[in-house]
Amino acid sequence: MCGKFTAQASWREVVAFSHPLTGSAGGEGGGSEGGEEAIVTYRVGAAVPVIVWDAEARARRVVPMRWGFPDPRDWRRPRPIHARSETIDAKEPFRTPFRAGQRGIVVFRTFNEGEEVMKASGRSETRQWTIDPRDGQPRGFAFVWRRYAIEGQPAPLLFCVMATVPANELIRRTIKSGEEDPRMPAILDDEAWVTWLGEDGAPPASAKALLKTMEGVDWTSAPEPRKPRTPPR
Repeated sequence: MCGKFTAQASWREVVAFSHPLTGSAGGEGGGSEGGEEAIVTYRVGAAVPVIVWDAEARARRVVPMRWGFPDPRDWRRPRPIHARSETIDAKEPFRTPFRAGQRGIVVFRTFNEGEEVMKASGRSETRQWTIDPRDGQPRGFAFVWRRYAIEGQPAPLLFCVMATVPANELIRRTIKSGEEDPRMPAILDDEAWVTWLGEDGAPPASAKALLKTMEGVDWTSAPEPRKPRTPPR
């Protein structure tokens, strides 16, 4: 499943597609990958910019949160990092924040999926593929978030997980063809943001109905180039 995605650096502060994109290069949780405008990479365990609805202020805000709920044995270990759409409203630790409206959106440019490949040695490895919509437009991943009181921390910390849905045809036939239950991130249509964030007061069932597989896309999938090995000194 997706554990890495990219976004334009300026998208860190986007709260609505009709608003100007503002911000500066760099950012939480990743590094620049070059280009005319810096591209930031976000990974599991790092901070991601989550768009939430501030009901008191009646406005959207961007809040940094750590990707992955904390493992009870070690809060620094992100686990779980995903929530299945089919049970997001029924199974903890997702049910409570989902029903409480603690739902967010993270914009992305590309995202990665892993393919389990068997090596000649008989051992398996994960080959990373990059999914690219190719039009450079921001799209929204569906996230659920919650606060956790962490021992030794002066205040509760914010953590989030990505909602997932069954993989679409592109991912099923290229990357996940060997999996029995292939998954992909839940990507929200532009008009779904209001309901997912809870701005319109719709019930949780309406938010859950938005978690659908995005089919019929003209995207590309390509193996991520391997990083060159550092020669021994």
